[in-house]
Amino acid sequence: MQHIHYKNNELYCENVAVKKIAERFGTPVYIYSQQAFIDRYKELKNAFTKITPLICYSVKACSNVAILRLLVKQGAGLDIVSGGELFRAARAKCPMARVVFAGVGKTPDEVSAAIRHKILFFNVESEPELARINAVARSLRRTVNIALRLNPDVESHTHHYITTAKKENKFGIDFASARRIFARQGKYPNVRIKGIHLHVGSQLTRVSPFVNALKKTMAFIDSLGTLCSIDTINIGGGVGIVYDQERTLSLKEYAAGIERIIVPRGYDLILEPGRFIAGNSGIFVTEVQYVKKTTGKRFLIVDGAMNDLVRPTLYQAYHEIVPVTKRRGRKALVYDIVGPICESGDFFAKKRKVQEMHPDELLALKSAGAYGFSMSSNYNSRGRAAEVLVSGTRAHPIRSREEYATLLKGEILPTHLK
Repeated sequence: MQHIHYKNNELYCENVAVKKIAERFGTPVYIYSQQAFIDRYKELKNAFTKITPLICYSVKACSNVAILRLLVKQGAGLDIVSGGELFRAARAKCPMARVVFAGVGKTPDEVSAAIRHKILFFNVESEPELARINAVARSLRRTVNIALRLNPDVESHTHHYITTAKKENKFGIDFASARRIFARQGKYPNVRIKGIHLHVGSQLTRVSPFVNALKKTMAFIDSLGTLCSIDTINIGGGVGIVYDQERTLSLKEYAAGIERIIVPRGYDLILEPGRFIAGNSGIFVTEVQYVKKTTGKRFLIVDGAMNDLVRPTLYQAYHEIVPVTKRRGRKALVYDIVGPICESGDFFAKKRKVQEMHPDELLALKSAGAYGFSMSSNYNSRGRAAEVLVSGTRAHPIRSREEYATLLKGEILPTHLK
């Protein structure tokens, strides 16, 4: 996280002191480095030397329109999984020829909206979904391009909640079922099967799952003969980042492994990174409210909570936690770092060694740019956090802190209760 660093014992995002951002916008707050997003996007793009992939950033990782617009202006496309994300893509002024629509449960309205927007591809997860897209396209007198998402049944060596390419997962189509779809694709005249889509899991730290999945897929394509006339391979996302002590994969080896398989066949290539671009581009900052001591335990009770950042309790995920201000002479103590929500699962870390902290002081959770705000909720009727984008010496608000009145938006009081 080179753009989030200490200077004279104060944590900075680019050239702005995190403490100053917290004073201006309050806590809890998500803070993102604009340059970090750009650097990670370019790092991935430049790793490929023999092919120019279309990099469709995965909107679900960090979906603020300002972030999407930032990446779109760099040349990125967007990977969406809902009608709401299609709406965000349009607001971010993303050319729809750079939008791909994934997800296992697309509704008729979502399919219709995406067809009307003329997106590049639907990533299709089942034959019933294929039939639905065909029917909606027929009703609109359109013919649309789709990529069949295959499930190659390969091991991805990641948390079982975020593995997606084993036969027991809900994602993708097994090879036998895909073969039957290709054999009867004439049943779906308003759809063109122009691509194959893969996504073997998230937070992958080895190249082998990508390569193994591609090899199995190429063998399957070859076995189809003239039934298959695809021109695009979409290998999804999944490249891991460093949260703790992980040894991440080499982008050079990752790109070379993919190019060795794809380039000789002349296919176009699509990537769908999310965490890789966003994860280490942001932090979550929270303020200590109380220091509580019990028999054998110390708790830091902070104003951030599991509704703001659910990954630690949902995935047992690790986030490095550091003081925003390093104070000389303070020893490190072991704390459980917890929030105010009425759940025992409301914690950011247990038995974590951190500099001795006092009330009103700030902590930063690193690697919080991906699946942080985008997974947040209003549980316990808590307003969601503010979001700030730092560019050089300037901190730009990109989401206001949610006010209480907003929590009731959409709720209706029946007349008999008034």
